[in-house]
Amino acid sequence: MTQDVLNNDISADQASTIAGINDFILGYLGYDLRLVKILEVADQSEDCLANTYAGLLWMLSETGDVPSEARRYHERAAQSVTSALPREKLLFSVLEASIGEDPEAIIRLTDCILAQWPRDLVTLKLRQYHDFIRGRFEDMLAVALRSEDAAGDVAALHGMLAFAYEQCHDLPAAERFARTALAMDPSEPWAQHALAHVFLTQGRIDEGTAFLEERSTGWKTLTSFMDTHLWWHLALFYLARNRVSDAVSVYDQHCWTRERSFSQDQVGAVSLLVRLELAGADVEDRWTDLANWLASRQDDVSQPFLTLQYLYGLLRAHRPEGQHLLRRIEGLSGQNLPDQRAWDLVGIPLGRGLNAYLHNENASALLSFNAALPHLQDIGGSHAQRDLFIQIHQDLKRRMSQA
Repeated sequence: MTQDVLNNDISADQASTIAGINDFILGYLGYDLRLVKILEVADQSEDCLANTYAGLLWMLSETGDVPSEARRYHERAAQSVTSALPREKLLFSVLEASIGEDPEAIIRLTDCILAQWPRDLVTLKLRQYHDFIRGRFEDMLAVALRSEDAAGDVAALHGMLAFAYEQCHDLPAAERFARTALAMDPSEPWAQHALAHVFLTQGRIDEGTAFLEERSTGWKTLTSFMDTHLWWHLALFYLARNRVSDAVSVYDQHCWTRERSFSQDQVGAVSLLVRLELAGADVEDRWTDLANWLASRQDDVSQPFLTLQYLYGLLRAHRPEGQHLLRRIEGLSGQNLPDQRAWDLVGIPLGRGLNAYLHNENASALLSFNAALPHLQDIGGSHAQRDLFIQIHQDLKRRMSQA
């Protein structure tokens, strides 16, 4: 029986397919660009797991719809699913549930996999992603803890535990697990990321700045999201010390230089530009440039956390697509979506509030913000990311106090 790099049984028997599967596992856990090799491997292999991984990678691209490539790899995986191993069949079902936009089925299936194969850290990270985007941070932690005994020798697991602890407000535990991960692998990016959160939350600004600056030379080989997001965190430390010009340089040289069509790079750029303006920076035509890339998101209501930032960027640049997207958001009222609660309590009122804020309709904006902010966690995203809306709310109250 063949095994993958984490000692999970796999049905693949060709060396190139096994190598591709291992590259995906290590790349996905470590935010390394090698993960994309699975696409070429899957195109050349009938292996169910390889094609399932390729389909899941496309589903993680956050295009706002179900990518046709995800469906294609699903069809390829289906041709060999009957001969796949039990874990591989369950992962195939996870891909089906992802394409079918059934988050509760994803949770149920990943629970089943991890109960039997706790060293399947790809499934664990995928599960944490689905918990994270819905604000289920306690679930993120609980599911990772169940793999601790079986996979405690893997640095990436400690990084996943660290971030989950941080999102659950246990900062000492978050720092402890992050430092354990970094002692095992100093380049472990998710542990670096978790520790950056700890430093910022605790106000350890100089320590956080030095920590990230020292490690920044190793980020170039990471995926676009992880590279730009770690730089985004460094920019937050610069802003905390009023180093506004340094933060602008981070935006220009690192945060908005790679995969400009990718969702996470786009919302990172939006949120940093907002913070720069709130800090008094003149961002000039950067909103216009960014909105050119956001325009295609005018119908993207796949995740309220992402959509609200697309909306802000489009409205701020005075693009007509912004009003179109706002109408799409308002049209979600009364639907029966998997994340309907998040839309009703946060997405719809906050969308209206952002529009009112940008049109200086302060009283209306304040009512919308006051309705949405108590439920803000429901839209997912990290504390540091959601703090964007808190800062806008604070600026709104400042405006009103000066009126």
